[in-house]
Amino acid sequence: MTRLLRGVMSAVLLLPLVAVPSAHATADAQGKAKFAVTTTATNVAARSDRRPVAGGVYDREVGKTFISWAGQYEDSYVQTYDHRKATWSAPNRVADGDADSHNYPTMVQARDGHLLIFRGMHNVELRMSRSPQPNSADGVWEETLISKNAATYPMPFVTRDGTIYVFYRETTRDLDHTTPTDTRPMLYVVSKDNGKTWKTSTDLTGDRFAIGSTSRADNMNEIYIGQLRQEDNGRVRIVYTLAGGGPEGHLHDRYHRNIYYAWFDPRNLHFYSAAGKDLGTQIDDADQEKHLKVAETPLTLPNGVKSPDYIQLVGTTFGQPFLLWFTGDADKGPLHNYLSTWNGRSWETKEVARGLRTREMEKIDPFTWRVYATEDGKPNVNTYLVRFGRTWDLEAIIPTAKPVQRVEIVENFRDPARAIFSGASSQRDVAIADGDISVAGISRR
Repeated sequence: MTRLLRGVMSAVLLLPLVAVPSAHATADAQGKAKFAVTTTATNVAARSDRRPVAGGVYDREVGKTFISWAGQYEDSYVQTYDHRKATWSAPNRVADGDADSHNYPTMVQARDGHLLIFRGMHNVELRMSRSPQPNSADGVWEETLISKNAATYPMPFVTRDGTIYVFYRETTRDLDHTTPTDTRPMLYVVSKDNGKTWKTSTDLTGDRFAIGSTSRADNMNEIYIGQLRQEDNGRVRIVYTLAGGGPEGHLHDRYHRNIYYAWFDPRNLHFYSAAGKDLGTQIDDADQEKHLKVAETPLTLPNGVKSPDYIQLVGTTFGQPFLLWFTGDADKGPLHNYLSTWNGRSWETKEVARGLRTREMEKIDPFTWRVYATEDGKPNVNTYLVRFGRTWDLEAIIPTAKPVQRVEIVENFRDPARAIFSGASSQRDVAIADGDISVAGISRR
């Protein structure tokens, strides 16, 4: 079996990357999957900066799917699908979002069955809401302040032994007013008692931060993780880009630059490169430039789109990572979609499409991943199949009544609640919430 697997991997590494010049690829590949879409709440979704991480969970014990989403004023809501009754609950408002699009909910289920929602209240603190009963989203949730740690972008996951991790980005200037505004590293907090008590990554490792830098000449010291994905083997795959003021001086998020990849091992709190280089418990600038850089992108000011975008996607085939990311300027031309694949020695990057925002992806089998993507201002979600981390084919078009802004795959999903679609609001102002919340699943009919 080992010899066979090696032979398959050798063949995979020899496959060429296949480029598709347009988002409107041939329809020949359609029909591989038939999706059914259900709108669970209408005209309720506000604009959100949520990343494709921890949007919902399926609870096998009670046969229910729980989803979370950001409503008016970025308040956190949950809904429940009872698979036995084939019914959706009404939305349950869980917590205040403080009218900031950064304060979106991310949700996991603790080992004791309680649902936990995390919000990084933009540049201020990390908060957690806990469901009043295990295996249920009903009722009034308990609010907990984890820490006043200038947190944004919480990315939680739960390990097999029930340990809860929440990665977040720190706005250091809000803790130390002498620090430049574009110094924003990644840290994390850990709980081993279902969210009752927490320790920071600094408490556990002694490192000031987990991923970051403080003194780049181009001032690109802000870390934007596009996606964090925990695998069945426990490894946590991470893809990120840099932001900052650039060579002109310190300014928050003026530029984006480059794509980086690492993986994290919760067993020893170490980070590793694609080549297996052990980077210890902290990634600094020397590490990321020497061992983690996937692609170099130019330091140019965009006009409408940060480039690379805030969202990047990460997956693996037989343990070999691949990434999806995009760049572009919506006012001057189409977005450019790239697939970067680790060939065992180095990264290969090719453009595979144009005009798409790749939102999320799911593993179908050891060879194949399904990618969910949207086109700006248009309804529907397109799906594409990536095989061996190298080929790219249009699979299906999932119809939606309105444009979709965010997609998240439900953890341990069970159809028909496979993917959460958060509709695009008509306004950037989070006081306006007129997007739909829908779920999509594979139709068995």
